[in-house]
Amino acid sequence: MKCTDLAARIGKLTTPHGSFETPSFIPVIHPVKQQISPSFLKSLGFECIITNAYIALKFYGEKAEKQGIHQIVDFDGPIMTDSGGYQVLEYGKVNVTPSIMAQFELDIGSDIPVPLDKPTGYGLPYNTAKSYVDETTSNIDETIDIIRKNRTDKNDDILSSKGEIWTGTIQGAEHFDLVRYSASLLDKKGFSFFAIGSPVELMEAYEFSTLSRLIEATKLSIPNKPIHLFGAGHPLTIPLAVALGCDTFDSASYILYAKANRYMSSSGTLRLEDLSYLPCCCPVCSDHSVKEFIDEIPQTRIINLAKHNLYVLKQEMSAVKQSIYDGRLWEYVLQKARSHPKLMDAIHTIKNFEYIQQNTPVFKQKAIYLFEPIDQFRPELKNYRNMLINNYKSPNNNILLLYPDQGIRPFYSSSVLRKLSSTFPDASICLYNPFFGLIPVEISDIYPTSHNIFTKHFDEYDPKSYTEFLKLLNSFLKNNTFKSIHIIANRFIKKLLPIIELPKETEVIIEDFIGYKLD
Repeated sequence: MKCTDLAARIGKLTTPHGSFETPSFIPVIHPVKQQISPSFLKSLGFECIITNAYIALKFYGEKAEKQGIHQIVDFDGPIMTDSGGYQVLEYGKVNVTPSIMAQFELDIGSDIPVPLDKPTGYGLPYNTAKSYVDETTSNIDETIDIIRKNRTDKNDDILSSKGEIWTGTIQGAEHFDLVRYSASLLDKKGFSFFAIGSPVELMEAYEFSTLSRLIEATKLSIPNKPIHLFGAGHPLTIPLAVALGCDTFDSASYILYAKANRYMSSSGTLRLEDLSYLPCCCPVCSDHSVKEFIDEIPQTRIINLAKHNLYVLKQEMSAVKQSIYDGRLWEYVLQKARSHPKLMDAIHTIKNFEYIQQNTPVFKQKAIYLFEPIDQFRPELKNYRNMLINNYKSPNNNILLLYPDQGIRPFYSSSVLRKLSSTFPDASICLYNPFFGLIPVEISDIYPTSHNIFTKHFDEYDPKSYTEFLKLLNSFLKNNTFKSIHIIANRFIKKLLPIIELPKETEVIIEDFIGYKLD
């Protein structure tokens, strides 16, 4: 694993046909009708593809077993195979047993095979969803029997026959207790790679908050295992899913959108006929005007539009990985979330996911940016506030001086601090900041207290929206008993004074920051 940010990580997945870097978008290709060639996908940098083993079985039969899936689709890298779960979701059933499907996936040399499952979908009654989870579990037990019959290594701890990575498909959809049950059960069965089933309908309904809770339920059950998210092929969905801890994604969106004249962009999808300009400079768009796109014969337009969509998806994955590397995934996800209100709803859902906080690095190489109240919930700041409450004790319990943070970095060695220390020689000095809460000067040079840039217009928002500031300040005053509290008050804290829990027995002196001159 190279690096992490939020719950995301840059890593590597190794298969019999090579390794590929994660997080990774895995394009879906049809095993028979390939409108975009696998060689083109590989030239763009897509190191792994997924195809449908059920369709390959029905079309090629024994020929597929003799040739192998890599020769059939003409791709020499890692191949993931879906066993027909999508067809079950669409048509209700498939004419094949889990055992036959498992044996076929082994025979064709799939690198990442998926057992035949019963997708839960979205909106099912609880008891129906539970029956689908139970049916998937039963199918997986049949699959495991086939895997073990094919094994040359009799070590029961390895769920593999030839080095392939079998996928534990987690079902339950919006019934999160079923999701946790399914994930934990598959973990106990020995799977090392998991996939979240049935999210497509959630994404199509823009239920991103529910999708976030679905991923959370999975991650809490199997916190350290790689996770695949079926059907995630929208440039707005991918950053959120990566931030929540998903490692791989698959979708045929690039070709399906193209067939509907939908043009992907970094901020969503657009109808080709609604465009006046092409907001992209990929090779396809550089060679076309909107009119030329529209005037092409349908089949040519679909292929060119699909290629453009693939360029956008590849660019999206690269941008997400660079954000992880830079420690700026929070900023990037927030930027994307502002493209749709339902995505912003998801941000408010995930802001209290503790596992994101636990997986965020304690130190980063770059400063964090703070714009608006939602940023008070950044994992770095939540970790900082927990540290302050649990570990910090003021060295001087007589006088507390609260001074507004002016963005001077590092404050520890600033002339302002020297003047304050001279004016209040016996005081414990703390900066107050709407995003952090309090910053004692003794630790004002450590990450992230000295590695941040915040907007000076934070007080244009209702100060009461900075709930974490109030919690931190009240806890700090409760944990540290002062005889006197001196507050240099700006507009922000003046509005909060009526609801700050100032100790009744403590002398409180409030001085207006505007009139407070440090000569």
